[in-house]
Amino acid sequence: MSEQLTLSAEARDRAGKGASRALRREGRVPAVIYGNNEEPVSIHVEEKLLNKLLGTGHFFNSVVMVEVNGKSVRTLPKDVAFHPVSDRPLHADFLRVSEHAQVNVNVPVRFENEDASPGLKKGGVLNVVRHEVELIVDASAIPDDVVVDLKGFEVGDSIHISSVTLPKGAKTAIEDRDFTIATIVAPSALKSAEGDNETPTAEGEGE
Repeated sequence: MSEQLTLSAEARDRAGKGASRALRREGRVPAVIYGNNEEPVSIHVEEKLLNKLLGTGHFFNSVVMVEVNGKSVRTLPKDVAFHPVSDRPLHADFLRVSEHAQVNVNVPVRFENEDASPGLKKGGVLNVVRHEVELIVDASAIPDDVVVDLKGFEVGDSIHISSVTLPKGAKTAIEDRDFTIATIVAPSALKSAEGDNETPTAEGEGE
């Protein structure tokens, strides 16, 4: 399960571009906490701390306890805007959630048992279609990843969400189709060799 992260914040009295620029000069990032039928709260957080959490690799699928004026608010990070040149965070959005709320999160896909896939052992290549899957889960039990077992898959096989065991209590946010997670394709060298062999035949048939 994804760990719970903590982020200290201060309430932001002034709004507007000028105030935001002033905060950024001080190494702070303007942010807002919204949702759960409560008024939005404007805050600012330390840029270094935000970057540290972003660097964990699972910031967007973790509960973040934002501490504002001595009070902890349970949130899910929803968006961080970055400067197009410097890549510094410019603004962050946090969604308030109750402890056992059903939330939508993008969870990374992890593949295992590659050595038990006949297709990969023959030289096939794993073509990942989705690196993340959007799940609906309990906010207190957000999984670290979705594990896809490659055992038994051959070249030409497609791995659909229906063949994946989702973490306990989770369901996919896309329910109207059995979407593809990955495919096992023939290596390009094998494809080109097959193509070379077919060319003379095709020409011969045309004569």
